[in-house]
Amino acid sequence: MDTPAPSESDINGTPQRAAWQAAHLDEPSRALLARDSAAFLHQSVSTPCLAPIAKAEGVWIEDLTGRRYLDFHGNNVHHLGHGHPEVLAAIKAQLDELSFAPRRFAPLRAVELAEALGEHFHALTGQAARVLFTTGGSDAVEVAIKLARAATGRFKTLSFWDAFHGAGFGAASVGGESLFRSGTFGPLLAGSEHVAPFGCYRCAYGHTVDADGQPDLDRCRLACAAMVRYVLEREGDVAAVIAEPARAVPYIPPPGYWQAVREACHAHGTLLIFDEIPTGLGKTGRFFAAEHDGATPDIVVLGKALGGGVLPIAACVARSDLDVAGAYALGHYTHEKNPVTAAAALATLRVIARDGLIEHAAALGAHALARLQEMKHRHALIGDVRGRGLLLGLELVEDRASRRPARAAAERVLYRALSQGLSFKTTMGNVLTLTPPLVTTRGQMDQALDILDEALAHESRQPA
Repeated sequence: MDTPAPSESDINGTPQRAAWQAAHLDEPSRALLARDSAAFLHQSVSTPCLAPIAKAEGVWIEDLTGRRYLDFHGNNVHHLGHGHPEVLAAIKAQLDELSFAPRRFAPLRAVELAEALGEHFHALTGQAARVLFTTGGSDAVEVAIKLARAATGRFKTLSFWDAFHGAGFGAASVGGESLFRSGTFGPLLAGSEHVAPFGCYRCAYGHTVDADGQPDLDRCRLACAAMVRYVLEREGDVAAVIAEPARAVPYIPPPGYWQAVREACHAHGTLLIFDEIPTGLGKTGRFFAAEHDGATPDIVVLGKALGGGVLPIAACVARSDLDVAGAYALGHYTHEKNPVTAAAALATLRVIARDGLIEHAAALGAHALARLQEMKHRHALIGDVRGRGLLLGLELVEDRASRRPARAAAERVLYRALSQGLSFKTTMGNVLTLTPPLVTTRGQMDQALDILDEALAHESRQPA
């Protein structure tokens, strides 16, 4: 099997990585990285690490040398920035009040959190909800899959190539990145069907976009959505379609896509599960990314930022009429109703609502997209600009006619930006993906975009 492009460019051991480390790390930093490399099992995009971290506060992270970086990566956990004082205060207070709850006892904070998420689900779907908590998004996806099987009496799932839903066997099975599902790990979950995802700039069905990246819907007729309907019709017994409503690459669905998929699911008795782990809680300028597209899922999975960027907690939120597995254990996790993680999540929801962070993300994201579009006019490296709210992406290409991915250039831009104090990730090898916190100011956004602009200009000046 061919090895696809890495999901991030800072894969262990690249020459660019080594050169950056040689230029920017001191001896204590290199010593700590050596200890890190010796202590942990090695895995792609994780260990060995790029650099040590000494401090994280707000939108900033700081290494052992005192070098500071605007964190426009953050693994999508830092919606409130790092170490938000209100989240930390809620955690400290809860530790003094009640630090743990055995499963047979009901802690108030967990109940309050389930009720709050149920209210958000009702606002999205018009349906009452039931909730289960887990300690990570991958486990919450497993709960969603089990619930869909129990509710439908079916075992098949339909999901998308290139998607990431977690590292467990079930979550990796419905995911579509070979990094997590290669043959090395043996047979995965039976019944895991996949189709090509939406992604208009690189349409799997051969359709094209205009100079602004917009699809010709009259011509393509939403072939990507039609394939979902086709597979559901041919299979006839799919329990659930599971997908990110906006792909974290990022790719934004074409208009009408999710309405068409929703109708196909309804027609074939298939549940629709939205994985909002990276995109929920306001990242795209709406509480749920699905709100942009007028689609109503049956189950939503949340995680990452739910714990305020401090503690790990995730949730599976489902229509209340899907509460059909009471005789079985869908999760049964030791920390399923942990009062401390629940307190962190409640504080997170409170800050997002009180400080208007969703509205701020929408406005700041619109400003950033306008600047990125202006950069596209000046930098031939940029083939496409896309995003919603503070989920932003620049796709770099060797030339716009062929759209050949400029992976080497993307890596050089990444490390140039790191040298100037901006951290972000690349996805699919050539997409510069910016996911800043919701608390980012306009000044900080412009500072980050100035760094990115300079890095792109520097790359353009290099000899071919």
